[in-house]
Amino acid sequence: MEGSGGDSGSVATPVQQRAHEAWRIYQHYLDKTTPHATYRWIGTLVVALIYCLRVYYIQGFYIIAYGLGIYLLNLLIGFLSPLVDPEAGGVSDGPSLPTRGSDEFKPFIRRLPEFKFWYSMTKAFCIAFLMTFFSVFDVPVFWPILLCYWIVLFVLTMRRQISHMIKYKYIPFSFGKQKYGGRSTSGSRAD
Repeated sequence: MEGSGGDSGSVATPVQQRAHEAWRIYQHYLDKTTPHATYRWIGTLVVALIYCLRVYYIQGFYIIAYGLGIYLLNLLIGFLSPLVDPEAGGVSDGPSLPTRGSDEFKPFIRRLPEFKFWYSMTKAFCIAFLMTFFSVFDVPVFWPILLCYWIVLFVLTMRRQISHMIKYKYIPFSFGKQKYGGRSTSGSRAD
């Protein structure tokens, strides 16, 4: 009895050890997917398609689909927004986006990085898919009203986001490596 005083909190049970090991394996494979963005997004599209087919086949769970749509819209806004919002607290409080060509180049840093955006979106589709197996979540609603409301919400939110992007002159996308004009690499010169 004397030896079981203060050390019992630091010893993990076998269940906790197995759960920790399972989490480490899961995290290992999740980390291995990081450089494979195209394949990750293809996998997410497959999961989304399976979810949509399930909702279409069952003809129900529209409130889950609406909640999923609102959550995905929130993720998209985080993905398109800069880490440091120029409107929050004034432009002079810390780093800002360049407004003139002579300003120092500062790369666009997202509020929600691409990997976390993908991971959150994939988890949301998986959770919504699992919720379709429980009838308690199948609340009867008139889905065209929800769809119209979501479309209006999407248009208003994206209009505000696009006007923010225009006002502060940032583009949240970069396509490949930037190419600079300069000397030709063809080797032929016209004299």
